Amino acid sequence: MALASRTRHMLEALVREGSLNWLLSRRSSFAEEFEELERSPSAGNNWIPELSPAANIVVRRCSRILETSSSELQESFNAEASDSIKHKSRYARNFLEYCCFRALALSTQGMGHLADKKFRRLTFDLMVAWEAPAAAGQSLINLDDDLSIGIEAFSRIAPAVPIIANVIICENLFEVLTISTGGRLHFSIYEKYLNGLERVIKKMKNQSESSLLSAVRSTRGEKILEVDGTVTTQPVLEHVEISTWPGRLILTDHALYFEALRVVSYDKPKRYDLSDDLNQTVKPELTGPWGTRLFDKAVLYKSISLSEPAIIEFPELKGHTRRDYWLAVIREILYVHRFINKFHINGIEKDDALSKAILGILRVQAIQEISSSSTVCFESLLMFNLCDQLPGGDLILETLANMSSSRGVNWGNNIVASGGMYSISALTTVSNLGVMFGSSSNNPSEAGLLVGELAVGEMSSLERAVKESRENYKKVVLAQETVNGVKADGIDTNLAVMKELLLPVMEVGKWLLSLVYWDDPLKSLLFSLISTFIIFRGWLGYTLALTLVLIAIFMVVTRFCNQGRPLVELKVMAPPPMNTMEQLLAVQNAISQAEQLVQDGNIVLLKFRALLLSIFPQASDRFAALLVFMALILALVPSKYMLLVVFLETFMRYSPLRKASTERWMRRLREWWFSIPAAPVVLETQRQKEQDAKKRK
Repeated sequence: MALASRTRHMLEALVREGSLNWLLSRRSSFAEEFEELERSPSAGNNWIPELSPAANIVVRRCSRILETSSSELQESFNAEASDSIKHKSRYARNFLEYCCFRALALSTQGMGHLADKKFRRLTFDLMVAWEAPAAAGQSLINLDDDLSIGIEAFSRIAPAVPIIANVIICENLFEVLTISTGGRLHFSIYEKYLNGLERVIKKMKNQSESSLLSAVRSTRGEKILEVDGTVTTQPVLEHVEISTWPGRLILTDHALYFEALRVVSYDKPKRYDLSDDLNQTVKPELTGPWGTRLFDKAVLYKSISLSEPAIIEFPELKGHTRRDYWLAVIREILYVHRFINKFHINGIEKDDALSKAILGILRVQAIQEISSSSTVCFESLLMFNLCDQLPGGDLILETLANMSSSRGVNWGNNIVASGGMYSISALTTVSNLGVMFGSSSNNPSEAGLLVGELAVGEMSSLERAVKESRENYKKVVLAQETVNGVKADGIDTNLAVMKELLLPVMEVGKWLLSLVYWDDPLKSLLFSLISTFIIFRGWLGYTLALTLVLIAIFMVVTRFCNQGRPLVELKVMAPPPMNTMEQLLAVQNAISQAEQLVQDGNIVLLKFRALLLSIFPQASDRFAALLVFMALILALVPSKYMLLVVFLETFMRYSPLRKASTERWMRRLREWWFSIPAAPVVLETQRQKEQDAKKRK
């Protein structure tokens, strides 16, 4: 009674002093409950001093859903939570999360919870209260009519309802929802998003209950996720060689089906499997009339089960948004099955993984409905697509697989003891929506999957993996910006940059050539003696190791010496500008040089072919004798001495004592090489090849 009296006096004082007048005049979602709480004789039982007024209101709503009082909820939290979670600095926020997870787990059990305005308001106000849950933090938020939330609150509360968001993609989803509001999410946009989710869920139910592919789906237990090609203004075309067939495209949770449209009905569906490991490839493709490659509006599907890849086009007047959407959702189903097959996930854990992919597709469909922008990156909103792109995405999937395998053992045993300490799972959410995916007929609640990816007051291993991956991704983005900034246009400009970058290497090469040709006999002799001693003593490995250490020391010293200084830019002398004719001539000259190099390479290969086939017997005999001699050396002489001999031969051939004999032997070698004929080559067309094959048959 004393606590109730103090609470009532405190509320009356706040109203009397005008501290709550701004709130009551605005008539926000909290105002009426403040008034009701102030008039309630049991206000003390529903007011927790550690929480801010907004958090108290939200906890009071949760207690109504759970049919208990706020004080009883607090007692349950104190009994279930560990001491670290109940620490004074984090007590308010962790207790709010506890109430949130328990209330949402109960609220989402009804099939129509997304349409419930109270549920929508509760989830949003939970995020509002999460930003300033403690009594000392009330000044951080402004409870007016136009409430908004930040990315941290959304990323923490929204994934507690898996249909709304997911731990892996929640930040990308938040950016899409707040693209026009400067990084703050308002309730009007949030409610619009939930309306879109409600509509696409009804659409999915109708498709699953329809007669489409009924004969095929009944045997495989597949559920329809998306259908396209039923509207004449948005056709779907399949390209078979140079012909094109309109039809209906259907995506299920295991495969892709295309039904070609005939005169009055659809043909037998073609099945493109996405669940089995068939080395499938799904990528964008160019299409056009009569086999040309003009329009970037198609998807290519290739697997070892098909003799020819399937090409499906999504025509539209501007852009390729339809193609991008279908490419993303097809890949999402393909990637989730790769994840399942890679980590050998079975049973209800497999159904849970499929549910995550399906919920992601529903979220993308909802974003499509409410967003007029064509720049939405669908892959960033689908978790398995995103993991395929993020650095460390494989580690995220590995963490997810470990969580799935340990969930039933470690978490399932603690459900009764700590049911409010975890969020609900994706499979439970899909089940509550009224549609069960997968082959498992078990009740997810009975199978130990009541818990999801969030835990009260703790960062799960999945959240840590996602956070680390996103930090690495930011580094990759910054690095890529520098790469894009230094790209230059023009062959001559790029050659000038490459020449400047390779200048140190070229200088070292010139120095080594001067030693080889004995331009300075004293330096060449000294280098030969030192190198011979190192090779003879077997110190070559130590020399290379010392070189790497010296390079590392140079890098460290340079780093410390350049701290606080501006970056040293590479200065390149820009080549003189060329007009169009000069550029064409330069390209023609480069092509001619490349052609000459290819011809010289082909001649070398053809001469070796002639030697191997003894087209020129005398040269082939000498070449065979040389090969036998080299084989004996490799078999009998230790490698250290072979390396020493090769080094001495290379560096001593142009010494003053051997220069004349070396020039004579090199002349004889060139004459022998030029005397070897090339093996004959006959060019034939594809038609001639087919005719020869028919003659052999």
